[in-house]
Amino acid sequence: MQLFAQESILDVGIRVQKTLNLYWENGISAQFSHKNLKPDQLYFGISYASSRLGTALNSNAIKQDNFLFSSSWFFKKEKALRPMTRMNLGYFIADYESSIFDMLPNSSILLSPEIGLMYANKKQPVKVILGFGYNLITGDGTKGAGTIYPLFTQTTVSWTILKK
Repeated sequence: MQLFAQESILDVGIRVQKTLNLYWENGISAQFSHKNLKPDQLYFGISYASSRLGTALNSNAIKQDNFLFSSSWFFKKEKALRPMTRMNLGYFIADYESSIFDMLPNSSILLSPEIGLMYANKKQPVKVILGFGYNLITGDGTKGAGTIYPLFTQTTVSWTILKK
């Protein structure tokens, strides 16, 4: 059995997410695993994803922003393909761009569990995460923002920029 060094890790990359039956959103993501706290298994992250950089770019789609903080657990750290679980907590805001929509709710807290897989070859600095999540807080446009649908998928491609 090969022993892995206990190192802190910082990964930074791009995130693409898709709410089922709604928008594509793109953004950035970073996650950190500390060498003294279950290294390369427990990660804490921050992400920003927006339709401004995706579906709403040069279209009439609603411009919306997601700000997420996450805690992730990656299983089987000795393998290249690793199952994962994640809990996201964040904030959502939609920009309806017209004062006629001012009476509609346009923001919400986000709370979403997620499951997925990560591919990470120990010899390469690139990681790919495919996740499937469920927004526990949604809205219908009168009570809560109407463009937060329950199911979403996300893909994150990141690069390890710190490992020491």
